[in-house]
Amino acid sequence: MKRPLLVGLLLVAIFAFGAGVGWLVFPPDDDESSATASASAAGTAPAPVASVASSSTTSTTTTTTIIPPKPRRGTMAFTGDLLPHGPVVNAAAANAAEGWDFLPMFAEVAPILAGADVAICHLETPLSLDDTAISGYPEFNAPRALAEAARDAGYDGCSTASNHSYDRGASGVESTVQVMDEVGLAQAGMAVSEAGDLTPLFYDVNGISVAHISATYGLNGFELPADRPYMVDLIDPAPIVEEARLAREAGAEFVVVSLHWGTEYRSEPDDAQVAWMKEILPAADVDLIIGHHAHVVQPVDRFGDEWVVYGLGNFLSNQSANCCVAASQDGMIATVQLNETSPGTIEAVAVDYTPTWVDRGNGYVIRVAGDRSGSGLPEATVAALATSWDRTTAVVGSRLLPTDGLSVADPVAVQP
Repeated sequence: MKRPLLVGLLLVAIFAFGAGVGWLVFPPDDDESSATASASAAGTAPAPVASVASSSTTSTTTTTTIIPPKPRRGTMAFTGDLLPHGPVVNAAAANAAEGWDFLPMFAEVAPILAGADVAICHLETPLSLDDTAISGYPEFNAPRALAEAARDAGYDGCSTASNHSYDRGASGVESTVQVMDEVGLAQAGMAVSEAGDLTPLFYDVNGISVAHISATYGLNGFELPADRPYMVDLIDPAPIVEEARLAREAGAEFVVVSLHWGTEYRSEPDDAQVAWMKEILPAADVDLIIGHHAHVVQPVDRFGDEWVVYGLGNFLSNQSANCCVAASQDGMIATVQLNETSPGTIEAVAVDYTPTWVDRGNGYVIRVAGDRSGSGLPEATVAALATSWDRTTAVVGSRLLPTDGLSVADPVAVQP
C-alpha cells in the first residue's frame, strides 16, 4: 500500500537537512497487520517488530510471545466383574471353530471402551496358562481367550484382586500374571514376587501419569502362603495409603484404588465399605475409588473433592433373577474425566456412566441399556433393556445430580 504524497515530501525534506537526524518509524500498513494476526492464530509467534535509531547508537528490541502449555485432559473407563460362569464359557466355545471366542460378547460396548484414553476391567477369575482345567463357579479358571478378547475389545488393563483370585492357588496367580503379560494387558492386584508387588502400575492417560492399586476384602476362605503374602493384595487401609504414597513419589499424578468389596446383591454400600472409604479416600495421595463385587450396581458419590464409585455391577456373567436378583444382569461403564486444573494438579472433575445389561438369551452379548426401540432386537429384549436402564439409573444417580458432575450417557447416542 502506498503512503500519501505528503509523507514522501516530508521524508525528502528531512534528508535535505543533513546527517544526524533520526529515522521516522511508521506503524505497519494493513497487509503487515494481517500477516501478524494470522501468525498468532496459527499458534506461532509473529516475527518481532524492531527498529531504531540514531546516528550515535544502535539497539534492537525483540518481542517474545510465551504461550502457556494447554492444560492436559484424559478419560478412563472402568467396568465391573468379568465372571465367566460355565454357560458363558460354553457360549464362547460356540463362537469359535476351535477353542473359545469371547470377543462377540463385547461387540456393542467395544466402541465405548475404545473411546476412552485408558479402559480398565475387573477380572474376577484366574486364567489358565495352557487352557486346561477350565471351570466356572465356585472355583473359577478361565481360558486365556478371555484376556485376549478383553484386549481386543479395547481394554488396557484390569484389576485382578478378588475373592476368586486364589481359586487355583499359587499356581493360578502365577499363570494369571503370565497370561496377562503375554497378551499385553496390565494388571494390578496380583504379584509373583515381592519386588513385583512393590512396583507401582502406571498408565499414561493422554499425558497424565496415573497409578492403579487393587485389593480385595478376602479370598473365600483360602489363605496366602506365609512366605508369599504379596500374591494377592487384601484390603487394609494403612498399606493401601502407603502404596499410594510410594506411587506418588515414583511420579504418579493421580492414584486410582480398585476395591473388591460390599455385600452381594445389595445396591447400597455396607458399613465396611463406608468405613474403608473414609480411611482411604481422604488420604492425600488417593484420588479415586472404584468398587466391584456386589454383582449389582451401587451409587456414585463424592467425599469432599474426591469420587467413589461404590459398585460397577456385573459386566459379563451368567447371573440373573434365576439364581440371584434381576439386577445382577446390570452393569455400567463409568468414564471418569481427568483435568489438569492447575499446573501439575490432576483432578477427577466428572463421571459419565453408560448402563449395560447382559443378554443371556443371545450369546451373552453385553448390551447398552436404555431405549432400544427401532434397534431390530426382539421385543422382549428391548423391554428388558429399558427396565435395566431404570434400575441402574435409579441406584447410580441416587446421591448426585448432573450439577455435581455425574451424568448418564444418552443410549441413543452410544448404541450401535
